[in-house]
Amino acid sequence: MIRYALCCDRDHDFDGWFASSETFDRQLAAGEISCPHCGSPDVRKALMAPNIAKGAGRSGGADTPAEIAHKMSMMMLALKKHVEENCDYVGDAFAEEARRIHYGETEHRDIYGETTPEEARELIEEGVEVAPLPILPRGNAN
Repeated sequence: MIRYALCCDRDHDFDGWFASSETFDRQLAAGEISCPHCGSPDVRKALMAPNIAKGAGRSGGADTPAEIAHKMSMMMLALKKHVEENCDYVGDAFAEEARRIHYGETEHRDIYGETTPEEARELIEEGVEVAPLPILPRGNAN
């Protein structure tokens, strides 16, 4: 894994973790990386200092649990925003619509909506690709 310090066109700083530099380049070119603060897809690598461990103790650049929790919240918010901006909302008809797409009864498109845990299990058993979206605490909704 490689961590990059990133910055958007509005000068919001954030970090991103990638399997390799090639993965970062591919995701950036595909428009899959966006700022977790404002959603801007105009992202670039920022200058960053190397993280050099100091002695046997904690490394100088290690994140605290609060910083990690904040970063995860920002990443979940960015994921939610990306899905809402790029997928069709189908409400409680999610399971039915996901099946129609999976079996080729309707044109493929990315969707999101609601379903029961039982319906989600049935979709997975049928081989329909589904994943739950994170539930964000109140106050982080947008």
